[in-house]
Amino acid sequence: MSEQYLSITAITAYLKRKFEADPYLERVYLTGEISNFRLRPNHQYFSLKDEHAKISAVMFKGAFQKLTFQPEEGMKVLVIGRISLFETSGNYQLYIDHMEPDGIGALYKAYEQLKEKLSKEGLFQLAKKELPKFPKRIAILTSPSGAVIRDIITTVRRRYPIVQLVLYPTVVQGEKAAADITRNIQRVEADGHFDTMIIGRGGGSIEDLWPFNDEQVARAIAMAKTPIISSVGHETDTTIADLVADVRAATPTAAAELAVPVLSQELLKLDEMKMRLQQAFLYQLEKQKQRYEKASHSYVFRQPGRLYESKSQQLDILSQRLIQQMQQVFFSKQQVATTLMQRLSYQPLMRVYERELQQQNYLDERLKKAMNQLFTLADQKYNHAIQSLDLVSPLKIMNRGYSYVSKGKDIVQSVTSISINEELTIHLNDGIVQTKVAAIHKEEKQ
Repeated sequence: MSEQYLSITAITAYLKRKFEADPYLERVYLTGEISNFRLRPNHQYFSLKDEHAKISAVMFKGAFQKLTFQPEEGMKVLVIGRISLFETSGNYQLYIDHMEPDGIGALYKAYEQLKEKLSKEGLFQLAKKELPKFPKRIAILTSPSGAVIRDIITTVRRRYPIVQLVLYPTVVQGEKAAADITRNIQRVEADGHFDTMIIGRGGGSIEDLWPFNDEQVARAIAMAKTPIISSVGHETDTTIADLVADVRAATPTAAAELAVPVLSQELLKLDEMKMRLQQAFLYQLEKQKQRYEKASHSYVFRQPGRLYESKSQQLDILSQRLIQQMQQVFFSKQQVATTLMQRLSYQPLMRVYERELQQQNYLDERLKKAMNQLFTLADQKYNHAIQSLDLVSPLKIMNRGYSYVSKGKDIVQSVTSISINEELTIHLNDGIVQTKVAAIHKEEKQ
């Protein structure tokens, strides 16, 4: 009887199989309003509802990170996914693979969300780079077949034909546009030889301009070192790219006008500056001529003696002051000398002389004693040195009966250095003896 009953797991697995095998539920396109949404760190769990029904939904982390907007409670969205059954709870739910805002209002919402996010990060407040006054190379990122590139080329050729324009063909509309715009910005930066970069396209709906509201495009513009002019849409359209760029132009023509000056006007300015420089030079030349004329008619050149008249007077005054000061010094020194002479005349000179004479005699006696002691000590050292030398003298040894033998200038130290019949010299204490070798007897050492 119990065989007729199924377990909860079995019936749930059966129903799950029914959901997954149904071709109509394998890929569904739904529109609805987000409900019970709360941002989670990994997968997102919420509901989609309309006026009469509600369905549970789950969006895994990988799919959620691809969104270009931030889902919010009550937002209407378009979703693509599949319907299946979650066996643990027995609830059927929608597994979302793709989601986008429903309608233009939702796009504006996504635009405002990204704008607020980037504003908080400070991307809009970054210091704007100044456009070069006279660029040599300009990179243009736009469609190669649109009116934008024609307007820019026409305007630049008319205003500043000496600049080089380099077109980077760029997709400016559709799903691939944001990635292509970002890639070409990075290509221009990698080249590193451009003075200005123009990113542009014509006007259109918010959907057409949406690639220029992409976050990766905004960050690529902010990170670029080349000054960027953004020319997207018309004057009333403002994209995220316009806010991040260094300069915003309402139209491609305006972008070209901002990027380059008018060559003819610059040449006129150069002519005007050249004329002003010539006039300034002539004015300075005339001014210096007038100074020369004035100086040449000065009394200094007509009567040079007047130059040193005042100096001559100053010299006389200083000479008089010097004589007066010398006289004062002489008188003061003379008074000091007179005072010393007077003091000297009162001294008993004879006593001073006798005292100095006694001192001199005393010093003479001390000097004589010191010299005698020095000579005695030196004589003792001399005699001691002679005795020490005499003790080691060869002559002292020879006085005791010793002698030495030489052969020519060499002293004979061994019998191996002489031969039979060889003449030798024997040195004694009181003379020398010439002899000839008759025999050689060598003693063996033990």
